[in-house]
Amino acid sequence: MTVDAMLERIESFNRARGGGVTLRKVARGYTLLSQRTGAPVARFRITGDDDKVQVLWWNGERWGASGPFGIATMPLDRALQHVANEPHFWIHA
Repeated sequence: MTVDAMLERIESFNRARGGGVTLRKVARGYTLLSQRTGAPVARFRITGDDDKVQVLWWNGERWGASGPFGIATMPLDRALQHVANEPHFWIHA
């Protein structure tokens, strides 16, 4: 999957849910920021394996593992649903 296609899918998901995040392409992934506060929400690091991304969580100081078993890796659609529905991603937003 091309980077532009992935960016388009993330933006489409954001619009479909009524907005709320600003998206930045940074290095090997995408950073999602709260439109309201500018605070980090999540980071999707591209794996290079089709549309799979690593989902990172902002712990207040740096990006880290988003779950108790390390860095979660999942297809982009699942990652978008995961971030949208898990309150811990929105603590700093």
